[in-house]
Order: sequence, then structure tokens, then C-alpha cells
Amino acid sequence: MSEDTPSDRLALDAMLGKLATYLRMCGYDTAYALDRDAEADDDLLALAEHEDRLVITRDQDLAARASDSLLLSERAVEDQLRELADAGFHLSLASEPAHCGVCNGPVEQVDPVEPTPEYAPSASDEPVWRCTDCGQHFWKGSHWASVQATLGGL
Repeated sequence: MSEDTPSDRLALDAMLGKLATYLRMCGYDTAYALDRDAEADDDLLALAEHEDRLVITRDQDLAARASDSLLLSERAVEDQLRELADAGFHLSLASEPAHCGVCNGPVEQVDPVEPTPEYAPSASDEPVWRCTDCGQHFWKGSHWASVQATLGGL
């Protein structure tokens, strides 16, 4: 990377799906190859170039071909997160989600009087957010606590 601080616009290859979810929960605008129909290296490189994204990959050839990339060596997501932290990425949960953990779309807080799906708590009981692209609902439940514990242990 040519800058002193990491980009907040990322493009992750097909091997890094779990990492994409963590980065989205940390507030990074994270395009994941399989979500964007960009599994082929050329497609991911074109997406990264067109959208001015840093390519994060475990593939040495892909990293070498990208104009801006970060090559990871580890397989386990916790170890990948440590590599990112060492590279200067700020890895903590945002106070409110900004990106959908499923599709990277923008999220908005659900009004307390609006109904929520059966799998989600009532927005009148606790804050709930909805992805404006895919409709997925999020709240600070056990998954949030698990991600927070993982990030805290880095």
C-alpha cells in the first residue's frame, strides 16, 4: 500500500468470506468476490480498480497483479485479523453497524414501531438495523458479542 493508513474500501478474494463479515462489522466497506460475481482474478481486479478498493488476498499472484493490495499468509480468521491489525487496520466494532454483514449494503435503524421478522427482537425492545439492499435484520446479540470477544483478543 502506498498510503500510511489502510483503505476503508476493500475487495476480498473468494478465500476470505469469513473475514469479509468481520471487516463489515468493523465499519469497512468490504466487497467480497463471491457476493459481487467476481470470483475470477481478472473480475476482482477490475472491480477493485473501478471502485478504488484495496485488494486483500492470500493469493501471491493476485496480490502482485493488483495496483494496491495486501497479501495475507494465514488461514484462520483470527490470525488474518491479527495480520490486518499489524498492517494498521483499526479492528473494533462500530457503535452502530454501517454495512450489512451479509451483502455489504447500507443499514438503517428500524423504527421502534415497525415490525421485525420472527428471528429478530422487537425494535421497541432494543435497537435493530435493516439492510436496505437485502432486507437482513441485525441487532447486538450473541453474534455481536462473539465478534467483539474475538476482536478484543487480538
